[in-house]
Amino acid sequence: MSIPSPPTSLAPDGSPPGRQGDLSPLASVGVPSGASGGVPSAASGGVPAAASAGVPSVSSGVPSATSGGVPSAAPGGGQPFERGVGVVGVVLAAGGGSRMGRPKALLSVAGEPLVARAVRVLAGGGCDTVLVVLGACADEARALVPPGVSTVDNTAWADGMGSSLRAGLAALPPGAGAVVVGLVDQPRVTAVAVQRLVDAWRNGAVAAVATYGGRPRNPVLLSRAVLPGVAASAIGDRGARDWLRAHPALVTAVPCDGAGDPFDVDTPEDMSTLAAAGTKE
Repeated sequence: MSIPSPPTSLAPDGSPPGRQGDLSPLASVGVPSGASGGVPSAASGGVPAAASAGVPSVSSGVPSATSGGVPSAAPGGGQPFERGVGVVGVVLAAGGGSRMGRPKALLSVAGEPLVARAVRVLAGGGCDTVLVVLGACADEARALVPPGVSTVDNTAWADGMGSSLRAGLAALPPGAGAVVVGLVDQPRVTAVAVQRLVDAWRNGAVAAVATYGGRPRNPVLLSRAVLPGVAASAIGDRGARDWLRAHPALVTAVPCDGAGDPFDVDTPEDMSTLAAAGTKE
């Protein structure tokens, strides 16, 4: 999920009530302070209602699945979620891997499945629980997901990453305060980077993006308040990109230089490069 740099000029401040003006477009120095947990207050439990048809509705503060290409979410053999979790990690691992020749969720590096590594990184970075969105070869990939980790099947995975993001958001537990989105094909992202995003949220960030060399990439953290808007704009392969671009005043840049890198594993040659270079810890 490539994230374009936001425009240098500020759009009109779209901050939720009580937060106007306290977030720079992509503040690279420090993290703005704000309301407890980084979740702005708003109507209906802090979550703005979806504004247009086809946008996932909100139940218990979390977008629910709709019939518009977002499958219903049921734990795929993992443990059920408990209420009251703070930060949920979502691994997007549904793609078919057309350039790789097989789903990347089935690949391993140094003896560890990429999907298991992605789960470990999110959990190690401070996510209270993690779920994995599967699609192509879902049953094979599910066998590689660590025990106790819930999965959700995205039967619309061929529509692109946006459908997987919507499926993951629809499967969130009611108490989720924020989501960290990670990609199965970026195994050099580290738990340190995830922890920096979580820390930014706990210090008031509404949305936080890891940057490397000043460039916004992955992972991305999204607070509960913005999830309906993110789900509405997650179309095709764009994931959260369009929402982040449209709301620069709500996005906090979190420098993650020295904490791994978002190297994409897309081809067999990339796997060879990864094997030679190794992963980061």
